[in-house]
Amino acid sequence: MSHEMLAPIMFASLIIFLLIGYPVAFALSAVGLLFSFIGIEAGFMPAALLQALPQQVFDVMRNDTLLAIPFFTFMGLILERSGMAEDMLDTIGQLFGPIRGGLAYAVIFVGALLAATTGVVAASVISMGLISLPIMLRYGYNPQLASGVIAASGTLAQIIPPSLVLIVLADQLGTSVGDMYTGALVPGLVLTGLYAAYVLGVSLFKPQWVPALPAEARTLRGGKLLGRALFVMVPPLVLIFLVLGTIFWGIATPTEGGAMGAVGALILALAKRKLSWDLTRQAMNSTLKLTTFVVFILLGARVFRIAFLGVDGDAWVESLFDSLPGGVVGFLVVVNILIFVLAFFLDFFEIAFILVPLLAPIAAKLGIDLVWFGVMLGVNMQTAFMHPPFGFALFYLKSVAPKSVKTKDIYWGAVPFVCIQVVMVGLVLAFPQMVTHFLDKPVVTNEANTEAILQGLPQDAPAEENLNEADEAAAALMGDSAPAPNTEPQSEADPAAALLEEAGKNAN
Repeated sequence: MSHEMLAPIMFASLIIFLLIGYPVAFALSAVGLLFSFIGIEAGFMPAALLQALPQQVFDVMRNDTLLAIPFFTFMGLILERSGMAEDMLDTIGQLFGPIRGGLAYAVIFVGALLAATTGVVAASVISMGLISLPIMLRYGYNPQLASGVIAASGTLAQIIPPSLVLIVLADQLGTSVGDMYTGALVPGLVLTGLYAAYVLGVSLFKPQWVPALPAEARTLRGGKLLGRALFVMVPPLVLIFLVLGTIFWGIATPTEGGAMGAVGALILALAKRKLSWDLTRQAMNSTLKLTTFVVFILLGARVFRIAFLGVDGDAWVESLFDSLPGGVVGFLVVVNILIFVLAFFLDFFEIAFILVPLLAPIAAKLGIDLVWFGVMLGVNMQTAFMHPPFGFALFYLKSVAPKSVKTKDIYWGAVPFVCIQVVMVGLVLAFPQMVTHFLDKPVVTNEANTEAILQGLPQDAPAEENLNEADEAAAALMGDSAPAPNTEPQSEADPAAALLEEAGKNAN
């Protein structure tokens, strides 16, 4: 086996392991260790390279950015189990009830609010599927449209902050989570508007699919409806302000914002007299499972990355994209097509931990804004939840849908919204200002950034600082600061050599 063939065979082996259903974390670790052994025995990579592994594992365990994941997950689960979604759907359904498609608009609006308070797709889809789908079917909504609206609105939690996807992407790209949240806000709102525009089009051309709520079903009117709306809407809006507002303005880091959100969710559940030990225990168990899942995948990804760099996999990946026509545009188009196709078979965690670290250095060398790149990938990976036949949102919905709703109804209902998501990817690609306009400053990308990303350097060190200080510390860490006086020019960094140097230091 030649040295040039080892990297593509390694990547193909990983894809085969994943397609046959082998657990992601163990597939990454097994393939990494197997090809490390092959490379060492064949003399293609030094055995000392694996001595960097303990430090890589330690870097994962002390990554403060990842603390935001359990906080936001716990917050979302507490809110979902405390009945907030049910109250909002009922009240907003009454508000929009008199117009055609009113229930569909209510589902989209509540989906966006749940996304901004929970950040968990499963919780949003299951909650709205249990509550709104039977009501929509009862009042004559088309099953395909009703299923598609619920599944698509639930996946807004993928792109609207505090999205778990954006936290993972920020960690893998070495960018600020706060910047990623700020950049994703406008695309998330535009996507919500596109969903509503689709329902409007259906109400104009297929009005029988989205009938208005009959008068006898609208039990709240006038001041009573307004008071109920304020009572239901104000608490989640205050929570959104406390969590996202403090992050956007630099008052709190994403980790601190997640902690405030978790405490706020407990207070809201207590105020509604829904907080109990059983509810808290279930939320804690689910949070523990998801967090452990993420950490194990990240550990496996570090093992895979060391072996992949050792067999010059980074050079192989770069050579694949160097031959593409169109420069930066060609790279972005091919990457988005690749992500879209892989989303048929892999979920967003697998794509984020396997593919994004391979693409990030190339994007950095091309001078692409990594926040914009990450948001675009996040919108694209949102389709992973909606792709027939493997989309998780479709399975979540099927698990709670009435028997009258067939699987084909859910699949066909998802297709128009997948198309809308693809259009949204094109809009982000064509109009980068949607992402970058509200950032304090453009994200600087250069070859030093690439070196830090490839080495797996701890990119979360400033996570507990003020965001302005965090940007300066991150710039120094990623190599954006001015070079020290009297330093000689250095050649382009070799990530495998850097890992070897790190291993030598650990050995000493």
